[in-house]
Amino acid sequence: MIYDVIVVGGGIAGLMAAIEAKTDTNKVALITKGNIFKSNSAMASGGINAVLDPEDKEAIESHIKDTYNSSKGLADIKSITYMCKKASTIISKLVSYGVTFQRDEKGNIAQRPFGGAGRNRTCYVGDKTGSAIIQTLIKKAKESGIKFLVNTYVLNLATHENRVCGVVSLRRLDSTVLVYPAKAVVLAAGGYAGIYRGNSTNAQDYTGDLLAVALRAGLSLRDMEFVQFHPTGIAKTNYLVTEAARGEGGYLINSDNQRFVNELDTRDKIAKAILNEQKKGHKVYIDLRHLSLEKIQKKLPSLYTVAFNQVGIDISKELLEIKPVAHYTMGGVACNMTQTKIKGLFVCGEMAANAIHGANRLGGNSLLEGAVFGELAGQKALEFSKKHDFATIDYNLVIKDILTIDKIFAGETSKNFNAIRVSLGNTMFNNVGIIRSKESLVKAFDYIKYLRNQSYSLHCINKERRNNVELISILELRNALEVSEAVILAAKKRKESRGAHHRSDYERTRKKYQKHILIREVKKGFFKLEFEEKGALNRFRDLIINKH
Repeated sequence: MIYDVIVVGGGIAGLMAAIEAKTDTNKVALITKGNIFKSNSAMASGGINAVLDPEDKEAIESHIKDTYNSSKGLADIKSITYMCKKASTIISKLVSYGVTFQRDEKGNIAQRPFGGAGRNRTCYVGDKTGSAIIQTLIKKAKESGIKFLVNTYVLNLATHENRVCGVVSLRRLDSTVLVYPAKAVVLAAGGYAGIYRGNSTNAQDYTGDLLAVALRAGLSLRDMEFVQFHPTGIAKTNYLVTEAARGEGGYLINSDNQRFVNELDTRDKIAKAILNEQKKGHKVYIDLRHLSLEKIQKKLPSLYTVAFNQVGIDISKELLEIKPVAHYTMGGVACNMTQTKIKGLFVCGEMAANAIHGANRLGGNSLLEGAVFGELAGQKALEFSKKHDFATIDYNLVIKDILTIDKIFAGETSKNFNAIRVSLGNTMFNNVGIIRSKESLVKAFDYIKYLRNQSYSLHCINKERRNNVELISILELRNALEVSEAVILAAKKRKESRGAHHRSDYERTRKKYQKHILIREVKKGFFKLEFEEKGALNRFRDLIINKH
């Protein structure tokens, strides 16, 4: 089957892109690696930022300022301004699709406070905002006639003369390699926090596959060193304790029953404060006992249920132990307002580095960025598909993917690839986590290099091609190792501390590093890194900040 537009990714960005790209007469497909209802967007509980009155210029400028300040000087004013000004129309569009945001006593959309924000601007649906939005968008996409290609694993992009031709994928049902030609392609497959397996809110199969695909296609990645560690994951299960719990008045206390941090500070500061308490031998808890049971069940119903089901804690009466966990990644595919260097290829959502979040994402901006730039990517993909016909596909490259799959099935192995994934996750968390240093980064790099070599000797023990989970695990591991190496190299090159990137050997923020780091793969296993100047960003910075 051929399509005018193919979107890869079933989160808020991918769904918005697919809906915008669909017309009454064209064909649009949405590819997901697994179940359509499973995405990080669906797990985004707290809410989506927006200034609801488009005429309130002061409030919009405040949103721009908060977003820029959180980025620690690495955001692009043009991109931020576009997002913040679009926010009200995006919320209106979501409401028109059927999202039922919480309302206040006057019937207006309610907004709660979030960390790092100068005012309340986070719209929400209890503590299941992401899930509510995703379910609504899936329904809208199906009504629009979008084709869902689920359980389809993207292996590589098909390109010709710097033009996208389609995607090469693996049908998980029978391990068959398929090519889906398309006039335009949108990549919206999420971030790479899953490489911190065992120490992340992400599902274990969120390994940054499409970022590895982008590298192999010759694209550059930007800001890969910036990984946001959410301060509050349930200590025993890594399940995300939404920031809404602190926004609604929850305290963070240590085992001496002391509050030690401003609960509504930015995530990087809170995560480091919690880590410092843990290094002192203290456990850290979120305390909601002073809130009424009625308020908890109204504003935080999912957390109330999950805490009891997962660890047997009644948060209205008991403390819930928490820890920082890898949650969101600011880095991604280098692009300019969703446009990549490959014609007809667009990126959006968490996997795109649109220079919105810089060194540290502002809470509540992830769903907004996904929706705003998903919409834009879909519109651009539609426009491109109308102006261009299908490009030539080089099937010799497809044969290479077929041979790769055959080789994984053909050999024998005695190594446990799931154990390798766990080892990778622990290595990344311990050495490339909240605190890094040259020593820890070199240690991690040497180990990842060793694992990358080992990964090419892995083969399926089970030779059955139908729904072979081992095959996918091996492919995910290879991609995760490639992405991990990119993170380490970028973190090593940035000899300063800025936002979510903290070097114990370079504690201060240095002006010379107020620039992005680009990384690309010049040939298999070899990366090139370079600094990217931010152009006009510095000229706008004082203009925005001085207005307040």
